[in-house]
Amino acid sequence: MRMLICFLLISFRLILPNAQTSLKYQTPPAEIVALIDGPKNPSVMISPDKKRMLLIEQSDFPSIEELAEEELRLAGIRINPRNFGPSRANYSTGISYMNLSDLKEVKINGLPAVLRMSSLSFNNSGSMLAFLQSEESELQLWVIDFATNQARKIGTNLNQAMGKSFTWLDDITIVGKEVNVLKSNVPSSKEIPDGPVIQESSGKAAPARTFQDLLKNPADEAMFSHYTSSRLVKWNAISGEKISLNVEGAISSFQPSPDGNFILVSNINKPFSYLVPYSLFPATIKVYDKNGLLIQKIHDSPLAENIPKGFNATVAGKRSIYWRADKPSMLYWVEAQDGGDPNKEAAIRDKVFMQNIPNGAIVDGPVTALRYGGVTWGNDNMALLTESWWATRKTKTTMWNPSIPAQGGKVIFDRSYEDKYSDPGSFLTEPNQNGWNVLATSTNKKFLYLSGMGASPEGNQPFIDQYEISNAKTKRLWQSQAPYYEVPVTPVNLASQQWIIRRESKTMPPNYLSITLKDKNTRTLTEFPNPYAGLEGVTSEIISYKRADGLQLTGKLYLPAGYNKEKDGPLPVFMWAYPREFKSAEAAGQMSTSPYEFTRLNWGSPIYWVTQGYAIFDDFSMPIVGEGDAEPNETFVEQLRTSAEAAINTLVNMGVADRNKIGVGGHSYGAFMTANLLAHTNLFAGGIARSGAYNRTLTPFGFQSEQRSYWEAPEVYNQMSPFSFADKIKTPLLLIHGEADNNSGTFPMQSERFFSALKGHGATTRLVMLPHESHGYRARQSIMHTLWEMNQWLDTHVKNSKKSTQP
Repeated sequence: MRMLICFLLISFRLILPNAQTSLKYQTPPAEIVALIDGPKNPSVMISPDKKRMLLIEQSDFPSIEELAEEELRLAGIRINPRNFGPSRANYSTGISYMNLSDLKEVKINGLPAVLRMSSLSFNNSGSMLAFLQSEESELQLWVIDFATNQARKIGTNLNQAMGKSFTWLDDITIVGKEVNVLKSNVPSSKEIPDGPVIQESSGKAAPARTFQDLLKNPADEAMFSHYTSSRLVKWNAISGEKISLNVEGAISSFQPSPDGNFILVSNINKPFSYLVPYSLFPATIKVYDKNGLLIQKIHDSPLAENIPKGFNATVAGKRSIYWRADKPSMLYWVEAQDGGDPNKEAAIRDKVFMQNIPNGAIVDGPVTALRYGGVTWGNDNMALLTESWWATRKTKTTMWNPSIPAQGGKVIFDRSYEDKYSDPGSFLTEPNQNGWNVLATSTNKKFLYLSGMGASPEGNQPFIDQYEISNAKTKRLWQSQAPYYEVPVTPVNLASQQWIIRRESKTMPPNYLSITLKDKNTRTLTEFPNPYAGLEGVTSEIISYKRADGLQLTGKLYLPAGYNKEKDGPLPVFMWAYPREFKSAEAAGQMSTSPYEFTRLNWGSPIYWVTQGYAIFDDFSMPIVGEGDAEPNETFVEQLRTSAEAAINTLVNMGVADRNKIGVGGHSYGAFMTANLLAHTNLFAGGIARSGAYNRTLTPFGFQSEQRSYWEAPEVYNQMSPFSFADKIKTPLLLIHGEADNNSGTFPMQSERFFSALKGHGATTRLVMLPHESHGYRARQSIMHTLWEMNQWLDTHVKNSKKSTQP
């Protein structure tokens, strides 16, 4: 009997599927590793005086050991408790500069031995550069003086747990936040509770979206207060002298006035919330003079848990309080005239107010019929006011006279912001005498300047226009031309029409040139090499095709080096996309890229698999359209299906795709798309979904571009949730998720519960949870392993698929 029991137990173990697999970090094929680890070209930064181009080397992927270091997740932010900075910051590891006059590269002396720089900031004149240096136990403030090409440390113990840590007060003075607590006096997070944690509602609606990393208990509150406690200080950037100001607290933001005489400070107050991040906590906003003397209280903003529902919802009372860029010390702000509720009928939505500091009279400014978007200041007689409305996708720009603010203004642009082809571009700004950006005007003050992407059916063709203020007529000064993709970077001299542009092509990596618009003369500034030698010979092409309903679609097709359709036949295909919502079919079908862009890679790109014999169809169109009163998501699944069918049929008819060997994937909302396609179609041999959300009842107060709640549209939420159709998924699906995902809505639980549902119904699936990773993956080991998992899945279930994928 005992032998029979032992036999049955052994047999049972043999037939059980593996619940977990212990696996060390793996690496993908050598060709992919070479692309990941290849040389990186520096990023660039132009000085305000246009004399220098910084050449900045970026850090490689951090190790999993670095990512595993302790971090605090409090009130929507992630803090490094050792140095009071962000726990997942990106750093630059090298810096030099090139004189734009002679193109000679100049070395900077005195830099830290191990450079971990961030928050680079020029002073107004461009003669100095300040930056943060991240050390194990503190954040340091450093300054580079270009007169001597010497770097030196001038500040220690800065606090960047919440918001920026420093800014220039004037051309030689920096104001910043220092840690204002004893670092060793850390509140305990393991205290025995003396009671339960209780939340309650007073009967007012509080339809909050799903935020991550919120406070959970009094211990979290104490930790948040400890790590955000700071005091303002100023440093002389030349002598290093430090002066403490009498301003302290949980300082979330601070902004000097353009003339440097005042500082606008926002301090977070209690009561804290367990429902919303710190940006919606109560705050007191005050103005101090540059020596720390309190001048004026501006506003007490209450806890904002009860913001109305909808994408144009906002807080009641003062918001968006800033200094006017064109005035020495004038504040402006906006106040909702509809209670912040977009569901209310209102002829006027917002109103702008202004006030000279100190203690000037409050002046009424212009009003908006849509939700306020911002002001671009010019001078006493000219400013631009923008407003927009989500439901109609409408945007308006009004030119108005700040010296006669109640007079209203002239609408110069009134359009749909979905319509890329009609986009006039953005008005150019330039630093004024105080270093603040204002509208750039011609020498005779008759013209402004516009720069935009120049979207068209032929692809993006960036441009520079001259805009005549008196009659709103535009004149094209320059536009990118084939076979290049060129983007304006910054004007060097508007009077002589000299600009710096970035130029690239399908085979030439991005480089920088100086160009004179009048005669098109150019001068090469950089000659960065191709960082992706492993992609040489790979071909790319933008493919245009139509959906069954006639909607124009596009995607970028990559084919392996040396591929010959007649000789090699159809290929396995890996398709990658991200759905986007539209209120206009015409706008949904517009081209939004350029056929002449250089191929760029990032850790999450699908393009790596072109080196493994796959055709890659990247960023293929997945528009979700709802015109008129129809909401796009009412037909989400059907539109996914017809868009995917159109893409597959196009590739098959071209002769490059094997219909039975096509895989699909996506990240975040693209993962959600992937799971839905596998739940509702039989088009694919395999799928890969990274960091997605699959059960929309877990995001009940809206998600992505859906502003209705679950209780308003339960059928939509259920129909769009692939979790609801887990029993229908028969196509192999790989799920990957970061264990520390902080993106709103994509809790790691989404992948865990979806995997359990799939497994419970006998699906072929695999769940990979990446330790310490957030929504985007960072550690080299995590990225390599992710690419290995994807490669294994594609080879097993797509390249070697035996499945028939007829619709």
